[in-house]
Amino acid sequence: MEQNLEQMKEAVFVTRDGFQAVGLRWDGTFAGAAAGEIRTLHSELKRRLHEIPGVRQPGELLALSYHVKENSDGFTHYAVVEVTGEAEAVIPEGMVSVTVPTMTYAKCEHRKGQSIEQSYRSLYTWIHEQGYKECLEDLTHFEICAMEHDSFDSDPEFTIMIPVERES
Repeated sequence: MEQNLEQMKEAVFVTRDGFQAVGLRWDGTFAGAAAGEIRTLHSELKRRLHEIPGVRQPGELLALSYHVKENSDGFTHYAVVEVTGEAEAVIPEGMVSVTVPTMTYAKCEHRKGQSIEQSYRSLYTWIHEQGYKECLEDLTHFEICAMEHDSFDSDPEFTIMIPVERES
């Protein structure tokens, strides 16, 4: 219970300006994600980071997750970095460009030693307690990870960002 209270104190609402990002796309299942396929994608982006021009925050890997596909157990995930406007015209082979609009997010820091599932559960509970709900847009959430972080670390630290809107 103490962990829940700590997580709740750290949660805040922030508005983040829209941005362009370039990186790698993965379409797969929850089972594939659990088996480490997304971690492999993150490692590949880090290996190819030097190919992306105009990176705004080279120390940040953005992990974007989009809604489950209809009639399947799959979803789309992007391992990307934010780029300057001019850089989006130069997309390295095998990579994609993603546009994320200006949105309000519930933000929480997930720390080493905490349960990832519990961090998300606590944040969703906090969102609803504050009179908000998740946006029903395509982007379900994203994580901001330190680029130097080991993608295969079983106890990672990252920032959770969940798009939200006021309850009607």
